[in-house]
Amino acid sequence: MILGHTTRKNFTQNPKNDILSGLTVALALVPEAVAFAFVAGVDPLVGLYGAFMMGIVTALFGGRPGMISGATGAMAVVMVHLISKGNEVGLALDNPIDNLGLQWLFITLLFVGGIQILAGIFKLGKFVRLIPHPVMMGFVNGLAIVIFLSQLGLFKETVNGEKVFMSGAPLWTMLALIALTMGIMFGLPKLTKKIPSALTAIIVVAAITIFGNLEVSTVGSFIRDGGGLGLEGGLPTFQDQIFGLFSTLQGHWEIILSTAFILAAVGLIESLMTLNLVDEITETRGNGNRECIAQGGANILNGLFGGMGGCAMIGQSIINVDSGGRGRLSGTVAAIALLCFVLFGAPLIEQIPIAALVGVMFMVVIGTFAWSSFRIIRKIPLSDAIVLITVSAITVWKDLAVAVIAGVIISALVFAWKNATMIRARKRMQEDGTKTYEIWGPLFFGSIQSFNSKFDVKNDPDKVEIDFVESRVSDHSALEAIFNLVNKYEAAGKSLKLKHLSADSKLLMYKASPKFKEVIIEDINDPRYHLAADPEKFTKPLSEYKM
Repeated sequence: MILGHTTRKNFTQNPKNDILSGLTVALALVPEAVAFAFVAGVDPLVGLYGAFMMGIVTALFGGRPGMISGATGAMAVVMVHLISKGNEVGLALDNPIDNLGLQWLFITLLFVGGIQILAGIFKLGKFVRLIPHPVMMGFVNGLAIVIFLSQLGLFKETVNGEKVFMSGAPLWTMLALIALTMGIMFGLPKLTKKIPSALTAIIVVAAITIFGNLEVSTVGSFIRDGGGLGLEGGLPTFQDQIFGLFSTLQGHWEIILSTAFILAAVGLIESLMTLNLVDEITETRGNGNRECIAQGGANILNGLFGGMGGCAMIGQSIINVDSGGRGRLSGTVAAIALLCFVLFGAPLIEQIPIAALVGVMFMVVIGTFAWSSFRIIRKIPLSDAIVLITVSAITVWKDLAVAVIAGVIISALVFAWKNATMIRARKRMQEDGTKTYEIWGPLFFGSIQSFNSKFDVKNDPDKVEIDFVESRVSDHSALEAIFNLVNKYEAAGKSLKLKHLSADSKLLMYKASPKFKEVIIEDINDPRYHLAADPEKFTKPLSEYKM
């Protein structure tokens, strides 16, 4: 009963808001899917049907109600090389094959989906929690800039077969319509929140252009200018895909598998980062592992039925959340509405002015960008500020996956460096002449050199103890450092004992070498012993446990 209640609650809490926000998102999905299809070098219908399949599967089965998935630019830029290479191979065959690159893409998506499903099964989605906050802020700032820059291409028009930026009356008309769209989205919520501002703005601007007979760029003209035929046509047949598979078996698996791993990584990183962001906005928590499996299933479906594939879309997800979409119903409505637009409403959708959709995306940019970063940039540690700026820059320069990985690596190195300099050794002599080194700070690969410098093997007395009550042995480098230290004292004819090691540190050391059992002191009567060992798990010396 509890599970059923939770499922119904996730599906929708406010049907009206979910339905209206879903319709708004569907309108915004059309030009995005078409644009990313052009980026990838595939037919617009492949992008549109891909957005539908991604959207419906992740809406119903994903780990984050309210999050929107579809065809994305981050994955499109990776697909370009695969598709172009496939087309080259297809044309070079004795019996040339048109669009072999597209068939390669479908096969690749099957592997992408399998990799993503495995990531969910092995619960790798939880690692998104390891992404530091400066990386998250850099991610949203960089993505906001990328979304903004991607809209600038919509300010171009075709003149004598070439794309040039608008000027004169067309430019001013478009800017006025964008300003009107943004004005409605900004002002309407202050009057009432019962009507989704984005959908209202699109309808108002579309009505002005249609009934005012304004010559503006529309969704339909945008598709045709890009080389498409409009929102009509069909998908590649199953036979085409099978033929593409057999053609691929001629020694080109390397590019397919390598591209599959890259696409899977890019898709999961963008999806999990978007999930994390929506979690913060809605103050709820999604399931990253479930999202990995849903993303994988959706990409496999795309591979089987001829879609472009994709991942979570931060812009559309924020539009959905800001419009009141919180349940799975919103994403489901968006996906089904997108399909209906393509199948039945193409003539109407093609009349929507691009200016209205650009205005919506500009408002998304404003809402996405972490403006607080300007305020806190001088207040946070320098290393965090560098990470924030670096991730933003790499997101714009390269792509999201590279930016996030770079940010996490930089943050990890900074953390390791700081902890490496934190290790300390307090020295004291006991009444019986034993010298004790009290170690404070984590012992790991970064702090080994500092740790070794604390000891004076030559001048120390015959009996030496190292107290680890304020430290922890973390990795193999730490084990090697301790092992070498034990050997040095033994070679000098002296005794070295270790005490107050944590339970997990002891298990690690006993497993590494039986010799550690000879030098570790386990006095359970020592009141400080239980500070290091877990009293609930270990009620006797660890030497009595099976190793």
